[in-house]
Amino acid sequence: MWKKLLGVAAVIVAAIYLWNATWLAPVPDEARTLLLAHRGVHQTYDSAGLENDTCTAERIYEPTHGYIENTIPAIEAAFAAGAAVVELDVHPTTDGQFAVMHDWTLDCRTEGRGETRSHDMAYLKTLDVGYGYTADNGASYPLRGTGIGMIPSFAEVMEAFPDGAFLVNFKSREAREGDMLAEMLDANPDWQARIWGVYGGDEPTHRAKALVPGLRGYGKKDVVNCLLQYEGLGWTGFVPEACRNTLVPVPINFAGFLWGWPNRFLARMRDAGSTVILLGPANLGQLGSTGIDSVEALAGIPEGFDGYVWTNRIEAIGTAR
Repeated sequence: MWKKLLGVAAVIVAAIYLWNATWLAPVPDEARTLLLAHRGVHQTYDSAGLENDTCTAERIYEPTHGYIENTIPAIEAAFAAGAAVVELDVHPTTDGQFAVMHDWTLDCRTEGRGETRSHDMAYLKTLDVGYGYTADNGASYPLRGTGIGMIPSFAEVMEAFPDGAFLVNFKSREAREGDMLAEMLDANPDWQARIWGVYGGDEPTHRAKALVPGLRGYGKKDVVNCLLQYEGLGWTGFVPEACRNTLVPVPINFAGFLWGWPNRFLARMRDAGSTVILLGPANLGQLGSTGIDSVEALAGIPEGFDGYVWTNRIEAIGTAR
């Protein structure tokens, strides 16, 4: 009896293995690994001990270039370095525009004060977005004076890059921001093809997806639901609804635990209408967006990876790929 049970168990295990075998999965003839530049070319910083209110401009590494995140020159440099998509952050302004800036408040990067969304675009244009950057605890501010008037509006970015593709990050949980984006795209139909996706707060993300046909995106809950449900059911080949017709970010240190990683998993997501974004290692005790940010990390991407790679160092990764 035990031999029969062991034999049945062995057959089941073998069947599950073969059903999820990555080497048996189809790989597209023109499989390409594409790069997604987080904030464009920007100043990187020490992410150890980050908290929600940490001013990252005050802990940058010694600058090797003069680019400032989310500005027109930084976005232009990212595309020139090989980015297929550039991620940018938006905040609504009091005059009904979107300001392209990461921080909830102005106090960290600029000489201004208060919430970014509490001002109009004209005021934001008076500020120096390079004002607060320092690599030596305030002994010097190498970018001060170089970012005056460089906080762009979303419209300016769209006009500057008619062939660009963007991942828009909603920084709040206000559904009205999804309405705002939908209204802007409705008024400017040529912009819609350039919005590759949206993410961030669940409410604006879901609202934008509901209003803009074909728009893909994800909130934090969506990512958790997708990956956990796939972990529970993916061995059968089933792709849960949370993973369908969307963008699926996967931390590289978690990827190996996904059923069929890489080729079988990628094929299942592709067949479900979804695109995979490979992130840097996830650390539950650390805030911030990690990416594939070194040549060594780039070497760890599976051969034939048919998806997007998130990077904070497009200027280094783009030339090394």
